[in-house]
Formats: sequence, structure tokens, C-alpha cells
Amino acid sequence: MVDHYIGLMSGTSLDGVDAVLVGFYPPGQPLKVVGHVHQPFTPTLRQEMLALNRAGANELHRSSLAANALSRAYAEAVSVLLRQCALRPEQVRALGAHGQTVRHRPGEFDGTGYTIQLLNAALLSELTGIDVVYDFRARDVAAGGQGAPLVPGFHAAAFHQPGIDQAVLNLGGIANISLLSADGRVMGFDCGPGNVLMDLWCERHLGTAYDDQGHWAQGGSVQRELLANMVTEPFIQRRPPKSTGRDLFHAEWLDQKVAGVPFNNSLAPRDVQATLAEFTCLAAQQALQGALPTARRLLVCGGGALNTHLMQRLADLLPSVQVATSDTAGLPALQVEATAFAWLAKSCLDHQPGNCPSVTGAKGHRVLGSLHIAG
Repeated sequence: MVDHYIGLMSGTSLDGVDAVLVGFYPPGQPLKVVGHVHQPFTPTLRQEMLALNRAGANELHRSSLAANALSRAYAEAVSVLLRQCALRPEQVRALGAHGQTVRHRPGEFDGTGYTIQLLNAALLSELTGIDVVYDFRARDVAAGGQGAPLVPGFHAAAFHQPGIDQAVLNLGGIANISLLSADGRVMGFDCGPGNVLMDLWCERHLGTAYDDQGHWAQGGSVQRELLANMVTEPFIQRRPPKSTGRDLFHAEWLDQKVAGVPFNNSLAPRDVQATLAEFTCLAAQQALQGALPTARRLLVCGGGALNTHLMQRLADLLPSVQVATSDTAGLPALQVEATAFAWLAKSCLDHQPGNCPSVTGAKGHRVLGSLHIAG
């Protein structure tokens, strides 16, 4: 007997929605991704989501309308996915919908802080006719945790191999690393920027959404003074548990780092891009070697796994580690995170905890997510 769940993910890269249909089989059998759809955001929705990451006028009104628009984009991705897989809504047990993170400030201000993922889950359930599990991060934050990253538990379920120390690096907008010890222990944390700063720099100087395969960065030269400015960021050196987002790594952060370099007017944009790529890889290398130096395999997922320059630099910086995309372990790089939220939805409905206190710093294991029933 197979249970079908859908996972929906839109990350800090703001490139669109990934929807996966996942089949969960009886215990002892691996899950299977039955179908995958990627739907790009419209330019209007992308710009509004980007703007809502910062304080602005009429935020409550704008964020509510943006949540409606995002829910409609999610519903369209679900519709395309169901047609592709020849399934009806009633054949899907539930959707796990992440929503779009616009603020992430756990533990701040009043000791609890908050994390905000825009989504109108009631509208999504109404449009799809499927139960929706959502708001996964809030319960972990309420329990004193970071609410992120939430994927290490899934990474352990999907990729752990007894007797092997390994890690999983998710290179989305922000980079997070899961540390899977041979004895089953799981650690993990956000380790720095993934694609967010590189994408921003590409959009500013090339008018493109991203650096295709890292070719632009590959042709540049790493600027050592600029790199030194970047690696002094306190977040990189902070001990876990820790998580971050566009609240920290944004255009002003990058402009400040560039401005701190003598004769910065002579910096070629391509060299800045090469330095940003190096910073992303160096932060990941330091995270892995500092937290699990015995790791001998690094699986890379997320959009950054398609960046051949990043993959080569990771391999160069980690000569004793086998660096490969998650495809080599049976789950394509662009499907991992959405699949994690299908897994988290199933965990919620099964009343199983979805967080790892060793990762987030929460007081204990918690069942994550809220539920809108379609009926």
C-alpha cells in the first residue's frame, strides 16, 4: 500500500515553486518521487516577495495579497503535477506547503522571536481539494529553537548509511549543511549564503536571474581583500544552533563589504562574482571540517548543485571528501527540499516529530505543522 503526499517548496532564491509527488511505502522500503514540476514566479510576484523581506509601507495588506498570489501559484503547480502523474486530488493524502519566508528572527527581541512564511493555506486547500499541512517552523521556534534548518531529519531518513560519516549541503538561496554521523547522530545548521548574493550580483550587472553553471564567476579572479571582509561576518564564526536568511545576507550587506575594500571602484564585477562563489564554498568547507572532520562524502542539493564552478571549488577545498550531487544517492538535487516537506507533512499526520533538537536547539522533539482539512 502506498500513500501519496505532495511537497511544495519556494525558497530564498525566489525562482519559483517546486512541487513533487512522493510515494511512501511500508516501513523498510524507500520513498519514491513519482513526479516533479517547477513553476517560475511571475516577475510581479517575485519582486513583491523580495520587497516584503524589508520593512515597507502597508505591509499587512501587501503580504496578505502576496500570500494569496503565492497560494494560487502553488495550486497551479499542484494541478500540473496531478495531470502529469494521472492522479486525482482525493488520491493524495496531504500537501506539505512551506510558504515563502519573508522574515526569520528566531530568539530575538522578546526571547522567542518569530519566523514568517507567507501562505494562505486555507485558500490552497480550497483550490486543490487536498488537506494542507503548513507553518512547519513556528512550533520549533515556540520550543526555543531556530525553526531552521528543518531538512536534516529528512536527510538522515533519506541518505544515512551505517558506518559512514557524511554530510548533505543544500545550496539554495541560503546554504545549510546536515551532518550525518556513522552512528546515527544528526547535526546541522545554516552555514552562510548559497546563491542569494551571487544571484543579486548577476541581476544587477548582467540582468540575468543567476550565473548559469557559474561560468561568469569561473572567468573572474578571487579578490582576497574582499574575501577577507566577507569571512569576518560574525554569523560564519557563530557556534550552532544557528540559522539565517535575507534578513542578514542582502544587497546592503554586500555593498558594505565591497565598499570596505581599498580602491573598490576598480573591482571588476566578474571578480566580485568569483569572490562571492569562493565565499559560499569556503563557508561550507569550514562548516564541514569544523563540525564533522571525519566526513568522507558530501552530497550537494539545491540549485547550487547545478553550478559546475561551485561543485569544482568544493571538491578543490575538500580533497579528502567525495563531493557529488544528491542524484548519485537516488534523489535529484532539485527535488530534495520539496520532498522534505512531503516527508514533514506525513510526519505531522502520523503524529511523529519533524524537528531535530540537536539541530535547531529546541527544548525537545515536536510535531511540526498546522492542518487545513479540505472537506
